[in-house]
Amino acid sequence: MSCSTEFPTVDRGLFLIALVFIIIIAVKTISFIVTLFLMSLILTLLMVPAMFWLKKKGLSDLHAVLVITCVAILVVLAFIFLTLLSFNTLVSDLPQYQNELNTRLQDIFTTLNTFGISTGTGGSPAINLGDFMTFGISSLVSIADTVMFIFFVGVTTFFMLLEAPGVVVRMEKRLGKDSDTRRQLNQMTGYVIDFIVVRTETNFIHGLLFGGFLGIIGVHGAILWGVLTFLLGYIPFFGLIIAAVPAIFFAWLQFGIPGALAVIAAVCVLNLIVENPVYSYLAARKFEMPALIVILSVIFWGWLLGLVGMLFSVPFTLLLLLIFEMTDELRWINAALGVNHLFEDPELGKAGN
Repeated sequence: MSCSTEFPTVDRGLFLIALVFIIIIAVKTISFIVTLFLMSLILTLLMVPAMFWLKKKGLSDLHAVLVITCVAILVVLAFIFLTLLSFNTLVSDLPQYQNELNTRLQDIFTTLNTFGISTGTGGSPAINLGDFMTFGISSLVSIADTVMFIFFVGVTTFFMLLEAPGVVVRMEKRLGKDSDTRRQLNQMTGYVIDFIVVRTETNFIHGLLFGGFLGIIGVHGAILWGVLTFLLGYIPFFGLIIAAVPAIFFAWLQFGIPGALAVIAAVCVLNLIVENPVYSYLAARKFEMPALIVILSVIFWGWLLGLVGMLFSVPFTLLLLLIFEMTDELRWINAALGVNHLFEDPELGKAGN
């Protein structure tokens, strides 16, 4: 009898595993559409509070969405302008950087030769920055795809915002204003919104301080490296390190090893200050997850959805974990992963109301 009762459980487990793999393969196949939808959904969740605030000021749904859209367009254009301005400066000064690179490399080879280490280069160093620039220009098709993706995200988010009030009304009619399901949905959206807002505020402070420091010491492209720090700061652990590499490289080109060490020291100090006290001060809730879960999230979502998956790996993971928490049969997964404490915050219920 025991065997006959165990087999259905085993079969159900195998069926669920197979179903998960089929879903992952399907998402990978249509990753462009899934990425577009998830990013639009997160942006919609982020902008819904502003929309309801504008409605309280007397604006209609359409006018509130138009105001939010105009502000978003201005922010995106400002980012693009600052990035292109700084990038254009780097391109125009490329011959100067090439000469500085040749000088730095020649100094390194000369130092190695004094210690009897042969570098195998008889002439000038063979690294050409122009090759890297050519590779970047050859990626214009990818840039065009990115612009198209941002356009579709903007359009999708616009219509999602228009539908948001109607969805709320329909959910209240279907579930009831005081139902547990509606309360859990409010908690879920509030939790994700809080994380994105806090992360954005922290990244802005980090990018502003880092770009300002680079500008003060005279590192070329300081604005670009500040914007890069802001954007890549959404990637846990790896993002800020990747964003700091080009700034360290250009500081080394201009000022040698002392300049590179100064930038490295600034990166360490800012990570220590901004990523701990400032982030903790801004975060009303605790978003700590085990480091292994965060790293695996970055790897998984990056593989599944590309760069957007890496940038929004933590919000996507939070959405998934919150779905687990809302499902009685899957709640044990959060306990097994050690993240169930994320949903035990007493302030969570207040935020959802």
